[in-house]
Parts: sequence; C-alpha cells; structure tokens
Amino acid sequence: MNIFLAILYGIIQGIAEFLPISSSAHLAIAQNMFGMENLEASYFTFDILLHFGTLVAVFIVYYKDIFALVPAVFTMLGKVFKGKFKLSEYTETEKFVIFVIIATLPLFVGVLFKDYVEAIGNYTKIIGGILLFNGLVLFISDKLEKGTITLDNTKPLHALFIGLCQMCALVPGLSRSGSTITGGLFMGFKRELAVKFSFIMSIPAILGANILSLTDIAENPIAKTDIVPYVAGTVAAAVVGVLAMKLLIYISKKSNFRMFSYYCWGVGILAIIFG
Repeated sequence: MNIFLAILYGIIQGIAEFLPISSSAHLAIAQNMFGMENLEASYFTFDILLHFGTLVAVFIVYYKDIFALVPAVFTMLGKVFKGKFKLSEYTETEKFVIFVIIATLPLFVGVLFKDYVEAIGNYTKIIGGILLFNGLVLFISDKLEKGTITLDNTKPLHALFIGLCQMCALVPGLSRSGSTITGGLFMGFKRELAVKFSFIMSIPAILGANILSLTDIAENPIAKTDIVPYVAGTVAAAVVGVLAMKLLIYISKKSNFRMFSYYCWGVGILAIIFG
C-alpha cells in the first residue's frame, strides 16, 4: 500500500470515527465513488489497525477516567460475587463500569446481522439516504432540552437504550458517536456525560472486534513493504482521532451539532446524486 494512501485512510478514520458523521459511510463512499480499495477485503489487517489507532486516541483523551475504571472492574466483580446487586452499594466509578457493560450487550445481537449490514456498504445511494437520516438525528439532538441526569442518578435502562443506539450505528451511514450521544441526550443526560459515555463505551466495542479478528490477522500477515504505510496510517488515525475528540468535546460545551447535520445532508445528497 502507498504510504500517502495509508495516511489518507487514517485521517478519514480518525475524523469520521469520533465526529458524528460516520466513518463507515465515508470509507464506503471513498471506495465506491473514487476507486479507493475496500480495506476489509484487500487490507484486512490494516483496517483493524486503523480501528486500533482510534482506540489509542480514546485512551489518550480519557486516560484519567480509564485508569480509574480498571481497578473499579475488579472491585465491582468482587461485590457481585458477594451477592451485592443494588446500585446503591457501588461507587460512582463502579457504576460507570456496570453501565458500559450493559451498553455493550446489544452489540452481541448486532453481530448476528453483520453480513447483511456490511452489504449496505456497496450501495452509495443507500448510504447517502442513511446519512440524511443521520443528519436528522443530529438536528433533533439540538432540539432536546438540556439534560440534568448525572452518573449518580443514571439507571440501567438508560445505558441499555444508548447501547441499542450503538447497535443501530453498525449500519454504514449512521454515526456511532452521533447515535450514542443523541441517545444519551434523549435519556436526559448532561451533554458532558453523554459525550464521555459515548467515547468510553467505544472501548469494549473496538477492543472486542480486534480480539475476534486475531485469527484472521494471523492468516493475513503484513508484507514487509506494507509495514511503514500501516504504521503511518495507524498513527494518523490516532493523532487525528485525538484532535477530533477534543474538537467534539469543545463543540459540545460551546455550541451544538447542527453544523454536522448540515454536513451529513450535503454529503448524503451528493452520494445519492452521483452514487
């Protein structure tokens, strides 16, 4: 793979993975309309590495929260084994772990439809239509009243609903971050909590996908000539991912997501016309 193409893929992945504009849609459109190769089909390991790069970005931005969650996993499990099942018996950090686990559960159902969902990526016009819907979701999110729910009064059903939004975002064109943040806002979350929960709940999703792909990665070893481009693309995805996350966090505090809805509508219309 050409190093410049690898970096371009990394930039697209880093930007679109965290900004609410759908990375899968942009990669599919680039492949269908501009002749860029299908990463999963032609460069499976590179595709996994790009997602690993965005995973690194989450760790960089939220390292303090993540380091606090690691010991909380074990203390939470200890309480479960002791038969403590009331949320009031858990610390705030332990509750966060529980809610992330609950939000991840719907993905196991989504895996059953993986082949059907991936097939949508071959149809640019359909992706364009889904992007229009994604823009509508973002537009509606700005119309929602400011939430008051903090982690302390979050309920398991709130997490499950956001998890269902993440499952729906497996469809190319629906942004994972946009769907989950909107889901959190719809549940009444404060915007800062909705953004943080959306990003951190992406960790088990991305990590789980990478672990499940280890066997396939072993069957698709990296050629020596591809090592430098693969590393460059992964680094680009991580660096741009950090910048995209920082930008979205800033926008969520100072402004709204309406600009992203306009962008999705514009790209969606172009994809329908020229796809």
